[in-house]
Amino acid sequence: MKMSWLTYALMTVFFWGVYGVILHMGRGAMPGTPPNVTPEGAHAGLKAFLLVCVAYAVIGVIAGFVLKGRGSNFSYTTSGFSISLVAGIAGAAGALTLVLALGAASPIYKAAAAAAVMPIVFGGAPIVNSVCAMLLHPPEGGLKSLPLPFVLGIILAAAGGVLVAMYAPSNTGGGTAKAVNVSPAVEPKHESLR
Repeated sequence: MKMSWLTYALMTVFFWGVYGVILHMGRGAMPGTPPNVTPEGAHAGLKAFLLVCVAYAVIGVIAGFVLKGRGSNFSYTTSGFSISLVAGIAGAAGALTLVLALGAASPIYKAAAAAAVMPIVFGGAPIVNSVCAMLLHPPEGGLKSLPLPFVLGIILAAAGGVLVAMYAPSNTGGGTAKAVNVSPAVEPKHESLR
């Protein structure tokens, strides 16, 4: 069965959408993380990242079998190999910095760190993607020729990422803090039992 590009794109949305939440859960389940904090907890993010790398390797081996099953002879060009390797490095660096962002957000947002980090990542990624694509393939007529809906989409992607990160219902650390009136506690007077 041949699937359309949109089906694959929506599958990617699903997998990458759950990725941050599951990754943060894995990081939080490593030894030394709350509630039993030890010095080993400082390594939790890198341990989670290491297992992400293992998962990539497993998927890579499966992809090799798929290529073989399709009759590929595994030939590569130097540029195809090099550019794809750079793409892999960019993806791996993104996975590493995501783990580091989740770890840095964890003391603030606790289990909801992914609710703060992932919208920034996925709101910002399409903007970076669009800028990179325009640098590689400049629009005819220059930046002045960009359609208004495209420019609005860029603005909305940025605003949406920030707003979702700040106001996600599961994000216990985000949003505007409500003012709480705390008056000093008055101890009740106790009569002496002398």
